[in-house]
Amino acid sequence: IHMAAQSLVRESYKDPVGTYASNVMGTVNLLQAARSSESVRVVLIVTSDKCYKNREIDYGYRETDPMGGHDPYSASKAGSELVIASWRKSFLAGHPVRVVSARAGNVIGGGDWSDFRIVPDIVNAFASRSPLVLRNPDATRPWQHVFEPLAGYMRLAEQLHGGDLPGATAYNFGPDPADTRSVVSLVRAAASAWGGDCDIRVEPDATIRESQLLTLDNALVRSESGWTPTWGFDACVAETMAWYRAHLDGADMIDFSNDQLGRFIAAAEQGKP
Repeated sequence: IHMAAQSLVRESYKDPVGTYASNVMGTVNLLQAARSSESVRVVLIVTSDKCYKNREIDYGYRETDPMGGHDPYSASKAGSELVIASWRKSFLAGHPVRVVSARAGNVIGGGDWSDFRIVPDIVNAFASRSPLVLRNPDATRPWQHVFEPLAGYMRLAEQLHGGDLPGATAYNFGPDPADTRSVVSLVRAAASAWGGDCDIRVEPDATIRESQLLTLDNALVRSESGWTPTWGFDACVAETMAWYRAHLDGADMIDFSNDQLGRFIAAAEQGKP
């Protein structure tokens, strides 16, 4: 399961060469290694929902939609997808290894401390009682807890190894349409879960071009793999903020994280038909 990447849009503007080196050539190197291996049978490469050519329309992108991307990060993820397709057609026809890409929506959850990421920014603002600066509060994203796609990746890899899936080459992992929300909706839900409110300050950044509207269609992975989202938007945000609150309060985060994972697994089991 290949997840290594330069994963930040802003960083891709600062270091486009490094972004392409990690996200495109990293994929090339991995696939070349897998092609040369006698033991590898499944390669699951995690790209991004940003790999699609975003037309800014109210439409959940499907796996057959064209690749694209104007910023270096998005373009590098589209490039990674093109590399995967090229390797599959050029070198892996008749080869025992199966290569599939997973395109995940915006993940949130405990343990993310990256700069210029919405949840760490929210937590830092809440903890310091300082204003929260938003570049684009009305932008919508397919938010999901990090446990959701991770569970999907493991399920998919197991099914691919067992030969239990049809011939699809890519799968979207994202929430259901009702749980695609705006940035400001995420902030308000986070404030409610935290137990307070925050002062929002909007400061657009003309040097960073980001998509305004982005949604995913998860119908294919639902029908072929049987994966479904477990936590809706409210639960996703509440569990995320609970992790950061526990960390701020000095809790044992290994124990807390294990307990949280247990709650997720129990909810997933309960939701099965």
